[in-house]
Amino acid sequence: MTTLRDATTIDRTAAAAWYVRNRTRSRALFDLIDPSAYYARPIALRNPIVFYEGHLPAFSIISFLNRGLGEQGVDARLERLFARGIDPDSIDSAVPRSGADTQWPSRDEVLAFGAAADALITRAMSEARFDESRPAMRRGEALYTALEHEAMHQETLLYMWHRLPHEQKLRPLYLPYEVKGEPPAAGTVTIPAGTATLGAHRAEIVFGWDNEFDAHTVSVDEFEIDRHSVTNADYLPFVEADHVDPPAFWIRQDGRWFWRGMFETIPLPPAWPVYTSQKDAVTFAASRGRRLMTEAEFHRAAYGTPSGEERFYPWGAEKPDRARGQFDFASWEPVPAGSRPAGASAWGVHDLVGNGWEWTSSIFTPFAGFEPMVSYPEYSAEFFDGQHFVMKGASAGTAKELIRPSFRNWFRPDYPYVYAKFRTVSSR
Repeated sequence: MTTLRDATTIDRTAAAAWYVRNRTRSRALFDLIDPSAYYARPIALRNPIVFYEGHLPAFSIISFLNRGLGEQGVDARLERLFARGIDPDSIDSAVPRSGADTQWPSRDEVLAFGAAADALITRAMSEARFDESRPAMRRGEALYTALEHEAMHQETLLYMWHRLPHEQKLRPLYLPYEVKGEPPAAGTVTIPAGTATLGAHRAEIVFGWDNEFDAHTVSVDEFEIDRHSVTNADYLPFVEADHVDPPAFWIRQDGRWFWRGMFETIPLPPAWPVYTSQKDAVTFAASRGRRLMTEAEFHRAAYGTPSGEERFYPWGAEKPDRARGQFDFASWEPVPAGSRPAGASAWGVHDLVGNGWEWTSSIFTPFAGFEPMVSYPEYSAEFFDGQHFVMKGASAGTAKELIRPSFRNWFRPDYPYVYAKFRTVSSR
């Protein structure tokens, strides 16, 4: 992989192009929303929509301009207003923390703020001195923090938009779905005992978030893993037996089950992976005498090989493309499990990267050598609370720039709205 020695070697043209792609995609996502919903909170545990359109440029100002370059921003009041998101443990605690009583600015004011921020940031990307003596700019940290942060938030927007009524979104003219075909045949793969590398070496990747460091090798005992993700068809009898509540993406109408799509409701596709909470995934696995995989088992199944070497991607060294997985904004919805066989791992396990994040049983904790990042010191440290579980892989709404073995996602176990699937494993 290409590595970065210091900030002076950054390809500024490529960084600026990435920033423009991010901003263009973000604007398109917000333009989907009917003005009547701009101040709504489609997920009660999150801020209103207006916050996120202001948060993206505000965060880039704070992390890149302020902390990275020591430069001023656009509007200190708006930058404070849009500085931080929330992750409450209940709706009751979310309301006061979401700025429910805040006098939010108009969209025109938010857009003007964003345009002014874009002008400052793109100028800085082209002209500013990237001073390695500033801790937040070592190896370009602050710049990449801003770029990856916006890409990550675009997936956040997608699962928020999924909760809005269809009439509050502008429906695209073309909405392709892959719904044909039966669910893949059930089957398991035995992964022999071996080792797995978690995390990354700082000198070997251009950028990583603080929770990705440092790289370390762990031993993994032999285990048996489902070849495919648990599908809607697998999960349906469990729901109909009232063992768990229906997933947030399911709707029952006139005795039939439907998928709550981004722009319309469609008959429940049996071969799609089920998106559910970690808590309910654990319950399902236990009902079969099995469990969820650990973070280390994910790495062994995804990147390990029978020869003992580790791959950078499950399929090998080739960069992510949509023939190998459902990611990088490929679609508004998932695709049938196992329908991207070119992305299977060396062991023949499908969809470990793509078509939905993979829940694990591992609590989100720091690796040895953890240091909060200077450009965003709050990023991980506040979530090492024993209340969040690691997710690995990627979904259809995950930007390709985030697809690397060391990248870690995390959510509370009862959070049902993310594009997160699971599969079961057992110890041998």
